[in-house]
Amino acid sequence: MSEQPRESLAQILGGRRGALDASIPPVAFVVGWLAAGQSIAWGAGAAIAVAVALGIFRFARGGKIRALVVSLAAVVAAALIALHTGRAQDFFLLQLMSNVASALLWAASIVIRWPLLGVVVGLVLGQKTRWRRDPVLLKAYSRASWVWVFGQYVLRVVVYGLLWWSGQVIALGVARTVLSWPLVALTVAVSGWVLYRALPPEHPGLRLAPETRADDVPGT
Repeated sequence: MSEQPRESLAQILGGRRGALDASIPPVAFVVGWLAAGQSIAWGAGAAIAVAVALGIFRFARGGKIRALVVSLAAVVAAALIALHTGRAQDFFLLQLMSNVASALLWAASIVIRWPLLGVVVGLVLGQKTRWRRDPVLLKAYSRASWVWVFGQYVLRVVVYGLLWWSGQVIALGVARTVLSWPLVALTVAVSGWVLYRALPPEHPGLRLAPETRADDVPGT
């Protein structure tokens, strides 16, 4: 029987469209802010208008209404924060704080032996939590999850934090774009490499995790 080739993590997770869409309203904010003589109101209006247009476009193409509403709500919240404080860089404050929260959440998930990469992949593959019955997969997901902690979330916190603190609005818009889909793609690729490197050659892979007893997993 021939060995089944392993899928890449990128093939399993996908998600490029969402990361791309999330980077467009912040760019619209910066463009509107500059075009109107550094008017936060115009920048906020441009970001919301673009977010609404993207939502309508994605909905017409079969997008999930819940995801579209959440994305629009995040843009509206970011705009309201900037309008309230009167500082253009605060449009990016919500994104900064969400990455702080994500870094802490992902790190905590590894410590308590519920690595979020395993949780996400398990849900996508329809395995729920069965992957935790395999100690090899549990260890591999834990190692790969650290790539998400430091290679994505902590990196964003450092870059966004420094630019926000110094009030670099244009640079924040550029960073928001560069650290969206390009960084996500790199993180998925590197974490996928780490994940599969941690699996022995004879392991059946992510979709074919062997059924083991729950008491075989340390800490359960």
